[in-house]
Amino acid sequence: MRRLLLLDEAEVQLAYAAHLRGLREQAKWSREALAERSGVPAATIKKFERTGQIAFRQLLLLWQCLDDLQRLYALTQPASKGAAMPSSIAEVLKNEF
Repeated sequence: MRRLLLLDEAEVQLAYAAHLRGLREQAKWSREALAERSGVPAATIKKFERTGQIAFRQLLLLWQCLDDLQRLYALTQPASKGAAMPSSIAEVLKNEF
């Protein structure tokens, strides 16, 4: 059974920040090194890693340096056929999804 997770935007922002910070650290790059490679100022990278807040274009620039941009793009494509997400709160409460 699929479990529905209710996330708010702050949790998602922090998850992206943690993912990219982990990749940066795995590559053994400082914020300054990533800033040179991406064109995103080191201060912006620091703020992003602490708060999850960043402009979308800057997120894409960081993602392109640290991860496969195709993976992020894939999220914009139609989902494959499978279990449908619930369409109402009643379905969620009844576990009908």
